[in-house]
Amino acid sequence: MHASSSTSSSTSSTSGSYDVLVIGGGVVGLATAWRAAQRGLRTVVADPAPGSGASQVAAGMLAAAAELYYGEQRLLALNLASARRYPEFTAELEEASGQDTGYRACGTLAVALDSDDRAHLRELHTLQVECGLDAQWLSGRECRRLEPMLAPGVRGGVRVDGDHQTDPRRLVAALLTACERAGVAFRRAAAVRLLTAHDRATGAELSDGTRVSAWRTVLAAGSRSGSLAGVPEHVLPPVRPVKGQILRLRVPGAYAPFLSRTVRAVVRGGHVYLVPRENGELVVGATTEELGWDTTVTAGGVYELLRDAHELVPGITELPLVETRAGLRPGSPDNAPLLGPTALPGLLAATGHYRNGVLLAPLTGDVMAEALATGRLPEEARPFSPLRFSNALQELTV
Repeated sequence: MHASSSTSSSTSSTSGSYDVLVIGGGVVGLATAWRAAQRGLRTVVADPAPGSGASQVAAGMLAAAAELYYGEQRLLALNLASARRYPEFTAELEEASGQDTGYRACGTLAVALDSDDRAHLRELHTLQVECGLDAQWLSGRECRRLEPMLAPGVRGGVRVDGDHQTDPRRLVAALLTACERAGVAFRRAAAVRLLTAHDRATGAELSDGTRVSAWRTVLAAGSRSGSLAGVPEHVLPPVRPVKGQILRLRVPGAYAPFLSRTVRAVVRGGHVYLVPRENGELVVGATTEELGWDTTVTAGGVYELLRDAHELVPGITELPLVETRAGLRPGSPDNAPLLGPTALPGLLAATGHYRNGVLLAPLTGDVMAEALATGRLPEEARPFSPLRFSNALQELTV
């Protein structure tokens, strides 16, 4: 999911015509390309380094219930639908690629560290129950019984066994292999301009000077989806970059098992989570910063994550710090994705997934493949059509 210039091995000025061009090789673009190729569509992905975007920074929480927010009940239905597909999606992908994706059905524990956080978590638990979610309220003692490394001051928590995790780095690697085995072509250069003819999208010009022609083009370039040249202004998706910094620590054998499931909390009003991997890695994240295209890892960001994680799990400061990274989430005005045909014929969007790109990858791939193969957007995705923003803009200008 890059827009920077890159040199491709191709030297020709034109490329063959495809049924589908996917602009962006992140988890969403690769899932879309894989499913499109399985439908028999001749598919090509344009990205200078497929699989190296936001998914390299994501924690991989499949937390439809734990990440429920007020006003996002419609998005919850979409997230749950995708979460239900994950076990089968994972099994199919691992068979197709011959690679392990790190999927774990380990559950999530959200905890509160003070009385204010406890009241907030109680309200969230009430909302979860009202939405029909399987979420169990626990006392602080019960939380510590589940996870002995938790701080003694934990005041209560919510146990959600249905929220799982995957390893985004392994996931995109497996998707890349599955795409190649399914016949997806790759152009390792960035799309710099959408091509149009007769008021229809016809492909894209790449940073190496080649042009790729396609009957349908999918804009799946993550946070850069809203800045592709050649897209009419009223069609450009309102997607912005939202910076997130994340840490990776290693759990030595003497400390294992450190945590048995994902643990998350609100500390000083900020969200922090700890995701334990089977390979001994512990992911700690993530900041939320509206700083444009900046991906600098800052001392302040690292300090805040370690400080908040230490309040949650004091023993974390004994672990080796092995990596710090920052990436850009593709945010949308309503925090929900844009899926399906845009107002420009031949151009579809699969972007704006914000916190849920990894979670929504299985459903997005299925939805986009259906739209690409039949021209119809499945019912479950219609509330997330890109046209919801085009219509709003039209109303404002009437």
